[in-house]
Amino acid sequence: MRVRTVAALGVDLVLPMGVYYALRYAAGLDEQAALLVSSLVPGLSVAVSLARGRRPDRLALFMTAMILAGAAVSALVHDPRFLLAKDGWFMGVAALWFLASARGERPLAFTFTRFLLEGRVGPGREPWDVLWERLPAFRRIWRVVTVMYGAGLLADAAVRVVMAYALPMDVVPALGTAQYAVWVVLMQVVINVYLVPSGLYNRWSPLYAPLREPAATGG
Repeated sequence: MRVRTVAALGVDLVLPMGVYYALRYAAGLDEQAALLVSSLVPGLSVAVSLARGRRPDRLALFMTAMILAGAAVSALVHDPRFLLAKDGWFMGVAALWFLASARGERPLAFTFTRFLLEGRVGPGREPWDVLWERLPAFRRIWRVVTVMYGAGLLADAAVRVVMAYALPMDVVPALGTAQYAVWVVLMQVVINVYLVPSGLYNRWSPLYAPLREPAATGG
């Protein structure tokens, strides 16, 4: 499952850039047409999952819906700069979504990270629903991480929008893809600088002490 997710992420990030430049320089299309076609590519991974009877994750469905909506709006207003900036607008919407969820029942960082880490952390590799219910510190960790992701997404959104309107159009797709790769690495570093001291990855950390108390009193 994790391998498929990484592969789908690669398709959604790298393939649109390749399609754009192929349409621009091999097929000779203008910026508007090339952007419209390449903006539809990220929805392919979701379409394939649906065709195979798999259930796409919530984030994939959300981003695909936003991408298709942005392509439709750009087609109507004939504004290639807006379509170039769409990733920035999507990141901004996602940032607000993350920040709004931080005080909700399940913050988004918890929801979108559990499929990667569930069963790999905790003293007994407990399900995350158990960790969430029994560990207040565990809940606080994912609320904090959600705010961190929201702030990072807002910064990324601002940079993308500025690039889309300030740089030559044919530079933006490649630069945007490179920026995303850098952003992912930086966010992982920043998040783990917080998560490692929190004790999330250490099964003997005080974070998990409430899970060990019943066993200690029961003996």
